[in-house]
Amino acid sequence: MTVRVTTLENGMRVLTDTMDSVETVSLGVWVDVGTRHEPAEINGVAHLLEHMAFKGTARRSALAIAAEIEAVGGHLNAYTSREHTAYYAKVLKEDTALAVDILADILQHSAFDPKELERERTVILQEIGQANDTPDDIIFDLFQERAYPDQAMGRPVLGRADIIGRIGRDTVADYMRSHYAAPGMLLSAAGNVDHETLVALARRVFTHLPQDRIGRNDPARYIGGDLREDRDLEQVHVALGFPGFSYGDPDYYAASVVSSALGGGMSSRLFQEVREKRGLVYAIYSFTHAYSDGGLFGVYAGTGEDEVAELIPVLCQEILRLGEGLEAAELERARAQLKAGLLMSLESTTARCEQQAAHMLVFGRPLDLGEMVARIDGVDAAAVARVASRLRTAAPTLTALGPVGRIEPYRRIAERLGA
Repeated sequence: MTVRVTTLENGMRVLTDTMDSVETVSLGVWVDVGTRHEPAEINGVAHLLEHMAFKGTARRSALAIAAEIEAVGGHLNAYTSREHTAYYAKVLKEDTALAVDILADILQHSAFDPKELERERTVILQEIGQANDTPDDIIFDLFQERAYPDQAMGRPVLGRADIIGRIGRDTVADYMRSHYAAPGMLLSAAGNVDHETLVALARRVFTHLPQDRIGRNDPARYIGGDLREDRDLEQVHVALGFPGFSYGDPDYYAASVVSSALGGGMSSRLFQEVREKRGLVYAIYSFTHAYSDGGLFGVYAGTGEDEVAELIPVLCQEILRLGEGLEAAELERARAQLKAGLLMSLESTTARCEQQAAHMLVFGRPLDLGEMVARIDGVDAAAVARVASRLRTAAPTLTALGPVGRIEPYRRIAERLGA
C-alpha cells in the first residue's frame, strides 16, 4: 500500500492510495463541514447543498453532469454526515481527469438555478417522508436528538420539512461560499492513479476555492434521557445507549471490540441471548458512532409489543454483564472480526478512498494498516474493563418508536443500568 499526501498552495490536500493491480480509480472530495455546522434556522442546508451541487454549473447542465460520467461507465454520488460532506466518483483509470474536472466544476461553479432548487426541494421533502416512514432508520435520528438535545449535533442530517420548505437560493449559495474553503477540503483517490498526475490536475482545476475556513462549532454535549413516540406499527423499535468514544479516544478501538462482542454478529452475546435463546427479536445489534469530540455507544432492537417488556431488562442485564469482562475466546473472536473487516475492505478502491479520507480529516494524516491492526490486537482485558466502566458514568439514552405502552419507566431502566 502506497499512500502519499500533498498540500496545494491554496491549502487543499491531495491524497492517493495507489493500487497498480486494478483498472479503476475511486476518488472524491471530502469537505470538513456537515450538519453540526448549521445554524438551527437552516438545519438541512448542508444536505440540500449536496443535492444542488449536481443540478448544473456555469458550463454543465444537470443532465450533462450525469451524462458525461455515465458515458465512460463511471458513476457519481455524494453524502452528508454530521461532520463531513463527500462528493465521489468511480471511473476507469483513463477517465480520472474527467472525474476530477466534474468534481471541481460542481464544487466551484454551481449555478443554484431557482427552478432546479424548487424541484430538488420537493425531492428532499420526499426523502424526509420516506425516512419518517422507515422506523428502523428514523429511530437513530430520534436517538441522536435525545442524546444531544437543543444543539446542532442532535439535529437531523436531512433537516426538517418546514425548514427545507423555506430555504432560499441565496442561503444555499452563501453557505457554500462561506463553508467550502480549500484548507478544509481533501481530494482523496485510491486505485490505479499516479500521485503527481493527480496533484497537477487538482492544481489546475481547483483555483476558485475560498481560503478562509470557518471555526468549529461548540463541542457536543451529551445529555441523554427518554424519547418515545407511539405509532401504529407491527414492531417496537428501540435504541438504548450511552456517550461513546471519539475517533481520537485511546479506547476507541477497545469500544469497537466490545461492541463486536456484545452485538456484532450471530455469535455475539445479544444475538445468542436475545434472539437464539429467548426468541424476542428478529434484528438486534450494537453500534458505535464516533465523532471528532465524542460519540455514542448503543444497542438497536426491533421486537413485538408484548415482547418489549421482557426485552428491555435483558438488554440492561447484558450491558451490565460487560463489567465482568469478556471471555478469552470472545475477545479473540471480536478482534478477529474487526481485523477481517478491515483487511477485506482493502480489496475495494472505494473503501480505501473513503477510509484514507476519514483518517486525514480526523487525524490529519493517513493511518498505516499495521498501526490499525496493532491497535486492535492491543485491546486486552484492562481496556475492555475501562470501556465497560465508562459506559456507566452517564445517564442512558432510550428512544422507542411503535406501540411503546409496555416499556417500563425511564427511571426504572436507568436504575437497572446503575445510573
